Amino acid sequence: MKALVTLIFAASAMFIGHSVVAENCGKIKVAEMNWPSAELMANVDKLILEKGFDCDVELVAGATTTTFASMNEKGQPDLASELWVNALRVPLKKALNEGRLHTINRGPITELGEGWWIPPHTVKKHPELKTVLDVLKRPELFPHPEDKSKGGFVTCPAGWGCQLTNANLYRAFEMKKKGWRLVDPGSSAGLDGSMAKAMQRGENWFGYYWSPTAMIGKFKMKKLSFGVPFAGSKNWDGCIVKPEQECANPKPSAWTKSEVHSVITDRFMKRGGAAITYLKNRVFPGSVMNAMLVYMSKNQASGQDAAIEFLQKQRDIWGSWISPKIAKKIESVKF
Repeated sequence: MKALVTLIFAASAMFIGHSVVAENCGKIKVAEMNWPSAELMANVDKLILEKGFDCDVELVAGATTTTFASMNEKGQPDLASELWVNALRVPLKKALNEGRLHTINRGPITELGEGWWIPPHTVKKHPELKTVLDVLKRPELFPHPEDKSKGGFVTCPAGWGCQLTNANLYRAFEMKKKGWRLVDPGSSAGLDGSMAKAMQRGENWFGYYWSPTAMIGKFKMKKLSFGVPFAGSKNWDGCIVKPEQECANPKPSAWTKSEVHSVITDRFMKRGGAAITYLKNRVFPGSVMNAMLVYMSKNQASGQDAAIEFLQKQRDIWGSWISPKIAKKIESVKF
C-alpha cells in the first residue's frame, strides 16, 4: 500500500511538473514576416517551440513596422524572430527601457547586412580589389551598359530607400569624377536579372544588394569593405538616407551596421521558461541561411517546408541551441 501511494504521488508530481512547463510557455503568437528568411525563422521557431517545449504556437502575418507597432501597443504577437531594427531604433529603445518589449537575441543571423558587392570570379581574377576604394579606381572593369567608356554601378530601383542612400554615397565618393555612372535596374526583378546575367556570362558586376538572400547564396557574391570607416550617425541619418536636396554635403562612409534582433513581449518573457533560453541561443550561420534561401527559391518551398528541411538536414546546428533531451524529443517527430 505504501509503495502504491508513493507511486501515485510520483506520477502526480510528474504530471503537475509537465503542466507547469506547458503553462509557462502556453499559447504564443509568432510573427511570420513577409520575406523568405523571416518565414523560415518563424517556422523553425514554431516547430521547435511546439515539439520541444510543448508551446501552443500560432503564426500571424507580419512586417517590420506593423509587427513592431502591434507588439508595442497591443502586446501581440509575442515574438518577432527577425526584426530589422535600423528603422525602429528610437521607438524600440523606448519600448525596451519601459519594459514592454525585450530584445532576446541581438544576432540571430550572422554575416547579414546591406552593401556593395562583386562576383567571386572578379575577386579571383583581380585579387587587388579588396575594398570599394579599390574598385572605384577601375571603372573600365565594370562598363556601363549604355556607355562603355564609363563604369556602371547597379543601384536600387526607384522608390526603394536604398536608392537615396546609394545616390548620396555616389556623390560622397565623387564617383562621377572618377568615371562612374549609376545604373537603375528598374525593378527588383531587374536588379536580380542584372546580377544573374553577369554571373552566367562570367562578366564583372558591381552594385548594391543585401544578405541573407537567395541571390547572394546562389552566386556566393563578395561584399566589399568600403575602405573608410563609418562616418557617424549624423552624416548617415541626417544626410545619406535623405533626398539629395536635404543632403548637401555627404561624407564618404562605410554602410551603417544592419541590426536584426529577436524581440519578445514582456508577457512571453515572464512565462516562456526554457523556451526563452532557446531563443537566446538560436543563431543561424549566414552561409547556412543563404543556402536555405536558395533551397526555398529553387524548390518554391514555403517557410514550413524549409523549416522541416532545415531540421532534417542541419541537426548539428539546431541541436546546439537546445539540451540533448529536447533535441531527442524533436528528432522523434515524424514531419
